[in-house]
Amino acid sequence: MPKKKYILDSTTLQFLQHRLAWTEKLIRVGMFFGISIFLSLVYIFIFNHLFGSPKEKILNEKLGELKFQYSMLDRRIENNRKILSDLRATDNSSYRPVLDLPLIPETMAEGGSGGVDKYSNLSGFDFSDVMISTDLKLEDLKTQTNIQYNSFNELTGKANNWKEMWDHLPYFRPVDMVQRVGDGFHYRDKHPVLGIGRWHFGQDFPCPIGTRVYATGGGKVIFAGNDGDGFGNKIIIDHGYGYKTIYGHLSAYNVKTGEEVKRGEKIGLSGTTGVSSGPHLHYQIELYGQPVNPLSYLSNELTEEEYFKILGVKIESDSSKK
Repeated sequence: MPKKKYILDSTTLQFLQHRLAWTEKLIRVGMFFGISIFLSLVYIFIFNHLFGSPKEKILNEKLGELKFQYSMLDRRIENNRKILSDLRATDNSSYRPVLDLPLIPETMAEGGSGGVDKYSNLSGFDFSDVMISTDLKLEDLKTQTNIQYNSFNELTGKANNWKEMWDHLPYFRPVDMVQRVGDGFHYRDKHPVLGIGRWHFGQDFPCPIGTRVYATGGGKVIFAGNDGDGFGNKIIIDHGYGYKTIYGHLSAYNVKTGEEVKRGEKIGLSGTTGVSSGPHLHYQIELYGQPVNPLSYLSNELTEEEYFKILGVKIESDSSKK
């Protein structure tokens, strides 16, 4: 029960009970609530200053997690940049020189994403410098990756072209390695049959009649027959890239004009048709219409087994080769 308050009445010299007016009561209630609100605000301010608000704490945790993710992304970007740098170095030191392609300039390989204006939306935040730096590195990495991807496509295309060219160029002997090499590319003072001086533009391989003759490179047969030019039965193959090969004095041939052949494919049998002093194969190479020395394109260091292995042909018995 609230205590009653008394005051002395000077006129009557009596103690009278003091009663507050409603305005005084209202003022006191207002003061009470005001002081309470003030003390609450002070308490909240001190608590938040010392411990932080729950919402602020959650935001700080998320900010810390985001910063950690950016740091991990930055590390992965650096690792990938190193991998790309190693790939580029291999490109420039190995693949491009071998395939006769120009080197990728370092300035071009490093890429570049321009200025930082495009990242103005990331400014003004905590760790803005981290976000902008990481995004710049990521853009550079994407540019370098595209450059390297295009480089690999170029290398692949060039390598495929080289492989196709290699499959077509006449780089192997037209007969088995056991067949000896005969008269070569030189000027003859006296033709063995005609008895006059003239150039011998091919390479002879003395061998028994019926010895298998192989295409020395892939190409298209542009002639198979006898046109009376002294080579007797002959085959001419156009290998592309400016190369043609001629196989003369054949006893038989098993290809026809317009047919596509591959290296190592049997195209005929040796013989002595046409102007010939004995059984042999006349083998001739032309580059852009000019005869070249076939020995420059042949290797006599291979064994018979290696020869057929390169051609993709199984070694057969002497009887089956004829």
